[in-house]
Amino acid sequence: MLFLPKKKTAVALKNTRETLFVNVLLPLPVAGFFTYRVPLELNDSICVGQRVVVQFGKKKIYTALVRAVTQKPPETEPKYILSILDAKPIVNEWQFRFWEWMASYYCCTVGEVMNAALPAALKLASESKIQLNPYADLSAETFSEKQIILIQTLQNQGKITLGEAVRAVEQLKIIPLIQTLIEKGIVTTEEEIEERYRPKIETFVCLSDEYRDEEKLQKLYSELERKALKQLEVLIEYIHLSQWLSEDLRDVSLPALSKRIKSASVPIRALEKKGVFILEERQVSRLTQRQSSSLIEDIRFSEIQQNAFDSIRNQFLEKNVVLLHGVTGSGKTELFIRLIQETLDAGKQVLYLLPEIALTTQIITRLQKYFGSRIGIYHSRYDENERVEIWKNVLPEGSKSNPYQVVLGARSALFLPFENLGLVIVDEEHDSSYKQYDPAPRYNARDSAIYLASLHKAKVLLGSATPSVETYYNAVEDKFGLVSLNERYGGIRLPEINLVDLRQETKRKQMKSIFSQQLLDHIGRSLDAREQVILFQNRRGFSLHIACTNCDWIPQCVHCDVSLVYHKKANHLRCHYCGFTLYVPEKCPDCGYAGIQMHGFGTEKIEEELSIFFPSAQVQRMDLDSTRSKYALQKIISDFEEQKIDILVGTQMVTKGLDFDNVSLVGILNADSLLSYPDFRSYERSFQLMSQVAGRSGRKNKQGNVLIQAYNIHHPVLSCVVNHDYQAMYQTQILERQKFSYPPFHRIVRLTLKHQDADLVNHAAADLAQLLRKSFGKRVLGPEYPLVSRIRNLYLKNILLKFEKGISLPKAKGEMQQCIQALLAPPTYKQVRIVIDVDAM
Repeated sequence: MLFLPKKKTAVALKNTRETLFVNVLLPLPVAGFFTYRVPLELNDSICVGQRVVVQFGKKKIYTALVRAVTQKPPETEPKYILSILDAKPIVNEWQFRFWEWMASYYCCTVGEVMNAALPAALKLASESKIQLNPYADLSAETFSEKQIILIQTLQNQGKITLGEAVRAVEQLKIIPLIQTLIEKGIVTTEEEIEERYRPKIETFVCLSDEYRDEEKLQKLYSELERKALKQLEVLIEYIHLSQWLSEDLRDVSLPALSKRIKSASVPIRALEKKGVFILEERQVSRLTQRQSSSLIEDIRFSEIQQNAFDSIRNQFLEKNVVLLHGVTGSGKTELFIRLIQETLDAGKQVLYLLPEIALTTQIITRLQKYFGSRIGIYHSRYDENERVEIWKNVLPEGSKSNPYQVVLGARSALFLPFENLGLVIVDEEHDSSYKQYDPAPRYNARDSAIYLASLHKAKVLLGSATPSVETYYNAVEDKFGLVSLNERYGGIRLPEINLVDLRQETKRKQMKSIFSQQLLDHIGRSLDAREQVILFQNRRGFSLHIACTNCDWIPQCVHCDVSLVYHKKANHLRCHYCGFTLYVPEKCPDCGYAGIQMHGFGTEKIEEELSIFFPSAQVQRMDLDSTRSKYALQKIISDFEEQKIDILVGTQMVTKGLDFDNVSLVGILNADSLLSYPDFRSYERSFQLMSQVAGRSGRKNKQGNVLIQAYNIHHPVLSCVVNHDYQAMYQTQILERQKFSYPPFHRIVRLTLKHQDADLVNHAAADLAQLLRKSFGKRVLGPEYPLVSRIRNLYLKNILLKFEKGISLPKAKGEMQQCIQALLAPPTYKQVRIVIDVDAM
């Protein structure tokens, strides 16, 4: 239902009879704002930050956000806003300014940022419905059988959606049928919108005032004991659940009472008729609230932690951004908790960003011990309605009690309506998951968080055991503060890391399938000691591809230029780019030969083969395939913590900040696949991934072990990993970055051209590169095909622009966009899509 506010919710202009206009923002990839007129009766209700319903174009209806209220009329006759959806603003000035900066910096529209920022349930779009024309003369026309069915459906149901029309007529191509009836004047179409957010309503059972008297209640007991034992059972259970005899009287929901007693609905209704119970419907939260159970004062810092904590506070006096470079297991989270408490004591909010949903399960448990219901969680695994609740609870007046003071979430948590942000923590700041790739805005959450904090005059703490080269460079150059934690908490030594030479192991015939004998021996010893093992392989699936041993045929995706990955559990081949699947052929479709062989391995194969070597061990896989359901990831982490799982096999998910007490061994099965990736960040990322997963070993009580299987054991990155030498990796990379003009010395903007016609993409890319070179000269590289040159039937071609730090980036981006507009102006290239990725990773 649309909400038309009656009460005055904002200070409007004094003369409410004056004509007002609003500039609104639409969640569409169109530049600028659009002006609408405010109906006079809504003058007192309209204010900046509210959602309003507007008609855009001839028929479409959208939710828009009011950016400004003005008396200045537009040049053309404006349409009226149709309704106001909110009594109070749901978006504040800080958010608007943040969105506008993001659109400018990442070369997209503010509407695209709005579309990414608002939870889906806060965005309305119209749905086409059809209905009979009341003035149509049905007797004057002749109709087909399908048309008669549709007309009868409309006569019975009134308005129906296109989907309902398809089901009624049992015909997928419904549009031509409807179009014919429209042309005959039999049916008409209209656009309808509906609020998608639905508050959760639950029925509660209350004892009426009459029976709150103990004597009266005792009399009722005696009466029910003689006549209605089931009702007595329900009443006793209610008294128990509500803790009626104690001072702390609790509300009892109807589902909670019904769960405790079978077939409770009839006796509950009977007690309601007798006036014993009163049933009330109330709006309740979908979010689980927990109370704090530990005191922050109980946290005891080691001497090194205390020095680091004091150093962070001192550096915050001069710097707005501080990097906390702490080795894995050094106790960074305890420092975060103390800093959060100090920020809350100052009356400000805290945003705690994590790169992956996988990390929230453990971190939230630790933070809730200290902050209880003051902390909220925000990420994509929540459904639409849950995300709206969190959004509203961050607003100053969003919660009936206190709004969330601490928000923990993935990158999308940046967009929440903070009013008084005091501290932003970006944990695992190096992680590539902070980068949004598709759709726009293609932002980096770490960099965006620094700008958001600057708007609120808040401080930013970046935490990592393996900082990104750019961040560490900023710290070394004194742009950021730098605090180091070089020892693990409690004096536990960093894990011992050893390399396994797969060439030698193969020569000696020591390989058992994909495992070296050394790795199998170490796994066996860990299991015998009742300790746990983590195995890391950065590819999911069973086999990376299959091939015919006779003609080398490899099954390819029909939509993308990649080979299909074999998934044994589902028994099909799958494309990891578009999801296309194919059943495994019994013989080669090219030559008919039956000898089809598997090549490479993923997490699924590791899981299966471990069950052969260690049949009594509990093995679990943690990758995208095994964690698709809402609580699957949480259950895996919980089971591993409780030692119900002996060996955890995973992709990058297992590398990211998880803290397990009983892990003594980590195995990296194929380090070469990380090192050989054709990207200027591959050495840095390989070091980060291997160091992070190695850090899961030996977290408590004793030193852990790490085995890295590789064919090229003399690779310089592996030497850095073995020696826990971040500085050596950094020094090597910073020299290469400077030599070849990469970040942090240059900024990279990648332009990707996309179209279904390969020739058109080639010509467009060549012409665009020529236009860009007129403005930027040698700063333009390409065009070149990317590693995967076709995805979802679209051919791709990349152009890179490298801008040195001294150049005016806004001016350069402006010239770049002018070149793009010049290319797309003629009809030849109008259908070519150009994606701009600023600070491409």
